[in-house]
Amino acid sequence: MALSVSLVLLLGILVVVLVRGKSVKAGPAIVCVLFGFFLASTSMAPSINRFVTSIADMIGQIRF
Repeated sequence: MALSVSLVLLLGILVVVLVRGKSVKAGPAIVCVLFGFFLASTSMAPSINRFVTSIADMIGQIRF
């Protein structure tokens, strides 16, 4: 749960920065947000969640 909230917050901040920096217009950003919202309610959501979690775990195991 903490990972998904953190990831949503990070991606939300990234979208705001891209829109404010005019790298992405507001229209395409809204379409991407809606796509993610509706994708979360499909049968692919658990697979995507496992993939993102495994990537985050892999990054978390990197030692410097």
